[in-house]
Amino acid sequence: MNIELVTVGTELLLGFTVDTNSAWMGKALAAVGVPVVRRTSIGDSPDAIRDAIDAALQRTGFVITTGGLGPTRDDITKNVVADLLGMPLQFDDAIWAMLTERWARFGRKLVESNRTQAMVPRGATVLTNHWGSAPGLWLESPRGVVVMLPGVPGEMIKLMEHEVLPRLATRGDGTVIRSTTVRTSGIGESVLAEGIGVLEDELAPLTLAYLPGVAGVDLRVDAWGLSPAEADARLADASARLHHNVGVNAWGDGEDDLAALLLVRLRARGLTLAVAESCTGGMLGARLTEVPGSSDVFIGGVLTYSNASKVELAGVPVSVLEAHGAVSQETAEALVAGVAARLATPTAVSITGIAGPGGGSEEKPVGLVWIATLADGEVQSRRLHFSGDRGEIRARAVQTALFDLWRR
Repeated sequence: MNIELVTVGTELLLGFTVDTNSAWMGKALAAVGVPVVRRTSIGDSPDAIRDAIDAALQRTGFVITTGGLGPTRDDITKNVVADLLGMPLQFDDAIWAMLTERWARFGRKLVESNRTQAMVPRGATVLTNHWGSAPGLWLESPRGVVVMLPGVPGEMIKLMEHEVLPRLATRGDGTVIRSTTVRTSGIGESVLAEGIGVLEDELAPLTLAYLPGVAGVDLRVDAWGLSPAEADARLADASARLHHNVGVNAWGDGEDDLAALLLVRLRARGLTLAVAESCTGGMLGARLTEVPGSSDVFIGGVLTYSNASKVELAGVPVSVLEAHGAVSQETAEALVAGVAARLATPTAVSITGIAGPGGGSEEKPVGLVWIATLADGEVQSRRLHFSGDRGEIRARAVQTALFDLWRR
């Protein structure tokens, strides 16, 4: 069974709303062995909706839509599908009673436009929405199956979990599509590919994909059409082999967060951590404090954007700044030693650099970053040159700072 997804909403095409529904559904459907073979986003146009669903039914015979089930004039998905499949709309008293009770519970009054949400294509199965006002609909016709869900992500997810996925699971052959991810940092995509190219063939029938980003390169391994037990066993073996092959640059799996893993290592050794940031402006501290329970390890830091603040807050000698500048090995090392001393912690990390788009020179170009770490009584530092825009340079600097300290 193959499925196509059609997400409806002009806001998706204009870029005002990001289509997170398709990404979530793709993962959820794969987990029950149903591959999504095509995703289409269209505006609130009757012709566009009709053409997209008609073409999808011709290709696969099974379509899931999101959006266009509300009470306003641009919510027309249900009307178009009912006409396309020859299943005229009928008023559903049970849905109207549910809506009336829901609105009364919230102290609100139903208006005439809400009646459209109680209109159901003849022969459709109503997927009760306990989390919102627009019910989902499951339509089976000679043309195929169309499942219509609300566009609100929270409501869509609940309906998928409680109504759609259980039904799909009974139609499958017991196989699944599962994935695992090995997370890497400090190594480029081409270098990774050169090192594990032979392994790709050995992993068959699993497939390997390289997913580069500002945090590093994720290696995603996919198992297709296998039993759950075989898929899990093969993926576990693939993950272990990739970790062994990549070595120290492979730091985690799946949705692992490097900041969280670093805190685990520090906590296990009974260590605390402080940070000193210049060009990243607090992003490193934010990454650490996003992790629940980080307060027993991360004690704080200093934001030293100007030279004066480097002197006043971290104790960087004026002579160091005058001789070497704010973006230098000497300043990075003085920052990390200074914040560790001021906050009385044995472990610290500092970042200073030029994030751009201006401020660079031939000697110190945009993207130049110095990172220093203090661990086990020793300061280490290194010079890096990151590519990308201002946001990407800063994000890469933060990830590298976490990675350098994690590795030490």
